Amino acid sequence: MIIALTGATGFLGGHVLRRAREAGHEVRALVRKPQPPCEGVEWIAGSLGDAASLATLCEGTDAIIHVAGVVNGDAATFDRANRLGTVGMLAAATGKRFVHVSSLAAREPQLSNYGASKRAAEDAVVASALDWRIVRPPAIYGPGDTDNLQLFRLAKWGIVPLPPKGRMSVIHADDMARLVVALVESAEPHSFYEGDDGLPGGWSHADFARAIGSAVGRKVATIPLPRPLVRAGAALDGLLRRGNAKLTPDRAAYFCHPDWVIEPVRRPPADLWTPQIATAAGLAATAAWYREAGWL
Repeated sequence: MIIALTGATGFLGGHVLRRAREAGHEVRALVRKPQPPCEGVEWIAGSLGDAASLATLCEGTDAIIHVAGVVNGDAATFDRANRLGTVGMLAAATGKRFVHVSSLAAREPQLSNYGASKRAAEDAVVASALDWRIVRPPAIYGPGDTDNLQLFRLAKWGIVPLPPKGRMSVIHADDMARLVVALVESAEPHSFYEGDDGLPGGWSHADFARAIGSAVGRKVATIPLPRPLVRAGAALDGLLRRGNAKLTPDRAAYFCHPDWVIEPVRRPPADLWTPQIATAAGLAATAAWYREAGWL
């Protein structure tokens, strides 16, 4: 297949690009900045807000994988990038198979501007006349991830502050990338899945933090924080790191939700995809990658 891909230079999108190439597909990838030559990849200069570049991206392709989006910003930024960016891709993808990478945050759109924008994007995909498939990833980790890096760094110190007690599903980026490519290859239209590492009931925040501790060779103490302290931490992170803050007020709002476990009925059927990376091993490999990259 010839696949149009957005978000190819991002964390998950980079894994999807590699998996698509390994599966033998040709890829056209939308990029803002020039990229070095890559066998089997055609870089298309443009952005989600440029209809002409989206038309060029999608012309002559068999399917679209839409990964690109933003996770930090204000309500207007989320709406422009996540909802309107998806609407633009849908318009350019007329008549083609469309795989949309959403987020588990879309399940609770009232909690955050991010979740609301992802739900609005899903609604636009479902309302389209395309041969669509939607996947909602939970927390994604793996080589190249910057969002969970701070947890690994904290674990090295032996103390990990956490949101209030709750549970979550997780998945390695390579497993999620395999699911995305499986969906673009699947003949099943209008499918809607949530993938994870296969652990029934997901992880408690504390157990996941302890698993990260094991990955970095430390026994960690976990400290669940009440909501007001999480919100205060988000305000402090904004003051200190401004636009580079990881714990934004919007993120704090959905981090404090007690249930980010996938719905078992939305798990993909085994004949389509199953996770291959056990989380303990995946976290250890991620820690090793961080060390080699000089991040940890």
